[in-house]
Amino acid sequence: MHSQSATHNNGQGAEVLARQGLRLPQVVLERLRDAGIYCQPTVSVEHQNLAKKYVVRGVESGGAVADFGAYSSFVSERGEALAWLQRVDSIGVNGVHAIVVAPVLVRVQMLRIARTYDLLVTRHFLANSPNNPRPRLESSILFYGRRGGLEMELWGKDVAFRGAVSPVFYTRAGESVALPQELRRAVTRITAAVCCLGCRHCHLLGPQPIDVEHAEGPTSADIVAQGETSAAVAEADSMRGVLDERAP
Repeated sequence: MHSQSATHNNGQGAEVLARQGLRLPQVVLERLRDAGIYCQPTVSVEHQNLAKKYVVRGVESGGAVADFGAYSSFVSERGEALAWLQRVDSIGVNGVHAIVVAPVLVRVQMLRIARTYDLLVTRHFLANSPNNPRPRLESSILFYGRRGGLEMELWGKDVAFRGAVSPVFYTRAGESVALPQELRRAVTRITAAVCCLGCRHCHLLGPQPIDVEHAEGPTSADIVAQGETSAAVAEADSMRGVLDERAP
């Protein structure tokens, strides 16, 4: 996946933006906290003792209320869905949903205020340090769009279109900015996530695929993952049915 110039970025603070994620005003942070929306975009370097290697760790988190939403998750370098390491269930909503580790992660982070959206996509990978056995974390911006618009209430009357549409972003001169092809599916998913009221599930990460060729019988984790995959497929089929009924 190649880097693309940000739609609104003058280069100042780009390194901090790439590493830490969207820089939200204090009033926005307070509103998110008061609404019970917990979005954790941070990434970290972790060491696997058994495998004797380092990985990048991130979490999928966030959710929405009617007026606003915030969400952060991860995909592969090619924009494909990643399998979670562990799904996280909790009593509360709009919080942490899953944990993921990989050598390289592409973070997709979005903030929604009513029908206005900010989107940041960044790449995170490990680079060797000459004088330190622990690698350093390198981060770069792949796409940065501010104040994109989508005139649909995906949290309300237009919920049937969730997962099929995404905001449009413009340059300061009024020209639309096209998302990289490999990012489009991930962006439609995270657009749905920032409109998911009281979110309790993952929108981008998914269960580990089941290897039907393995000789041993299925484990409990396999059975759970198969059930989650079947539920996701059924939900997608149901959504397609709704869209078909609305089509002229």
